Amino acid sequence: MSSAGADVSVRVAWADDAPAIARVQLRAWPSLYGDLLPPDAIPSGPEAEEAAAEAWAASLQRPGDARNRVLVALERNRVVGFAITGPAGDPDRDPVADAELSELTVDPDERGRGHGSRLLQAAADTMVADRFQRAVTWVMAGDDTLRAFLTDAGWAADAAHRELDLDGTGATRVKQVRLHTSLV
Repeated sequence: MSSAGADVSVRVAWADDAPAIARVQLRAWPSLYGDLLPPDAIPSGPEAEEAAAEAWAASLQRPGDARNRVLVALERNRVVGFAITGPAGDPDRDPVADAELSELTVDPDERGRGHGSRLLQAAADTMVADRFQRAVTWVMAGDDTLRAFLTDAGWAADAAHRELDLDGTGATRVKQVRLHTSLV
């Protein structure tokens, strides 16, 4: 089904969106981490959805900073993606002037329909409204699709990189590069 002409939008997430955000996140993880982790290491099923929904509800009800935002992309009234913005947490960033786009996720079945572009624009608008001057985001080094999407939108690598331990054992490490953009 094409979303051309469909009712699509982005808005700030509500606590009631928590189950839908959790479903999108868990549906996206296999495409993001499936080549890096064994299938049984990626949470799935009703218990995983319930636990993720509870965590999302708690974070939506009590954000740690007034500038922490979760935005949701909607097709009609159905959540099809989300983005998280807030002050940058890296030690070389200024949390007053620098924002972080800590996640930009679109349901795998909904990609290529403009939801990511709408989320990215809404995230940028939100960061500007929160008076940030610059934004950063971390991207897996091997995620050429996301990196190309962001660079086409004006983001660029800033030479920072890191490794994350995905499974907590040190056996599955993923390299990330940091991208940045000006918001002014």
